[in-house]
Amino acid sequence: MTRILWHLGNTTVRSPFRLRDGLVALSGSSLEGALHGREQEKQFRNLLGNMGIVELGDDKTFSVGRKWRSALSQLGFLIPELPSKLGIHQAELGAADTISENGKRLIQATTVPAMQECFLRALAAYQIPNPLENNYNYISFSPLKFTLAILTELESRTGDSKINFVEVGIFLLRSGGDISVSEIVDQILEFREARVNVGNKKAFDNKARQVRGVELNYAATTFNDYADTTIRYLKATGLVTARGRGIAIYEEKRTLIQELLIHDAVISDPLTYYKLLCHGAELPTDEISGAKHVLKDVYQRAKRVGIEVNDGVLLLEDVGRLNSERYRVEERLSQVYEEEYAKNQISQVEEILEYLDALDSNSRSRGDNNGINIPSSERPAYLEWALWRAFLAINHLTNKPYEARRFKIDQDFLPIGTAPGNGPDLIFEFESFVLVVEATLTENSRQEAAEGETVRRHVTDVMGLFPNKRTYGLFIARNINTNTAHTFRLGVWYTTQDKQVEFAIVPISLKQFRNMFTVLLTHSEDRIDLIREFLERCVSLRTQCDTPEWKKEIGDVVLNLT
Repeated sequence: MTRILWHLGNTTVRSPFRLRDGLVALSGSSLEGALHGREQEKQFRNLLGNMGIVELGDDKTFSVGRKWRSALSQLGFLIPELPSKLGIHQAELGAADTISENGKRLIQATTVPAMQECFLRALAAYQIPNPLENNYNYISFSPLKFTLAILTELESRTGDSKINFVEVGIFLLRSGGDISVSEIVDQILEFREARVNVGNKKAFDNKARQVRGVELNYAATTFNDYADTTIRYLKATGLVTARGRGIAIYEEKRTLIQELLIHDAVISDPLTYYKLLCHGAELPTDEISGAKHVLKDVYQRAKRVGIEVNDGVLLLEDVGRLNSERYRVEERLSQVYEEEYAKNQISQVEEILEYLDALDSNSRSRGDNNGINIPSSERPAYLEWALWRAFLAINHLTNKPYEARRFKIDQDFLPIGTAPGNGPDLIFEFESFVLVVEATLTENSRQEAAEGETVRRHVTDVMGLFPNKRTYGLFIARNINTNTAHTFRLGVWYTTQDKQVEFAIVPISLKQFRNMFTVLLTHSEDRIDLIREFLERCVSLRTQCDTPEWKKEIGDVVLNLT
């Protein structure tokens, strides 16, 4: 019998953290509990589009609403509609399409670790096949725990837990409850041995996908699509980390992983399974012994980097206090790691430039296993992230890297969304001035409508936070629309009290920023002075010419930077 590939998540909703945005939108609407039917799917699709969560496009079947409902139900964030053949009354589980307990937990999560815990609870409970996904031709198993067991076995045999992107697609996703961990690892290691002396490894990998595609009756590209979304959902648990385009065990979570793998029972009763899925699986840290074990490990890591901890907390018999302390120390650890990441950006200039070039050319840049990868739906987030990294490389900031960004990042310092709309994208504080950076991929006449008011408001708001420092705005887009530039050239904003505020916002293209960035890196001590001189020069020119000429003059200033 031909084997069916499994995958986590939904290829329509590739970024798991976007599911939270959908839940937040749903919770504030009248649609909760009514997502089945063509009209309801249409309304849900329109809700997601109007909230900026998806692009509406020309979807005449309104499949977006159906696919989002499916993605949320699959992981138990929405209570699924149970088929009558199960013989279970819907009331025993709860009203279909209403937000579950774990879904409410995800809505309430405001930090990345809290969100990751919700996804961990979901995927620790999730198993396939299950009563609503019963087309798989093998016995039920936990994809999350099976993957973690494979990574652990790889590490035991090779000293490294990493599994490559191509290996995820052609080996991991054809595993299941009837294939042992050791058998899958044997296949991976045989593949690696055959690949060692191959000259063109990319062609070798493509051939492997094609052969496996013929064997299993899948298009070769399906292995990539399924591997991509599966890796994203695995990473959303916080238990694995990116290694190139593959994954490996996240060292900081090793103790929790070991605790999870101790218990790997499959639930056969449908009602019991869905109750657990909608509630979210119990974690080792929900019990006193597990909470203490994991906190002790966190304390050891904190001490190694010089963070003071209170060992007396380990004597407490209060799970809530133990986990609250773990959250606190883990947050401080992440800040220390981020500060180290910021220091290292000066050595990552080549990669930063590749991201800027890929964003400017609207491409993914390198496509090999170790190359950069920018998912099309996440390009706005990657733009903010690449610019943040560029300024970390420029250095000389007086605020912390986590204070400079308003978007969230995961354990690999990758973005998991754009900055929220109630403030600027980036705020960089230097000794003598503050720079507010706003970035967009919006172009043409829509750019001014989407960005003109918000950018001016955000810059003037920041001006109020730093009354003793000059505040500038830098607006960056692939192409600067003249109407947008004209809005900034006027340099005036009125508060709600009709008070006139003069601001200084300079619009430049992404390519111009890239050129300026490379020039700044040739300077050491005076690069910050050069940034300010550039901004002041551009601001002074706005009263001397009309908007098209101002845009040209800004370009000339960039070209003349030395």
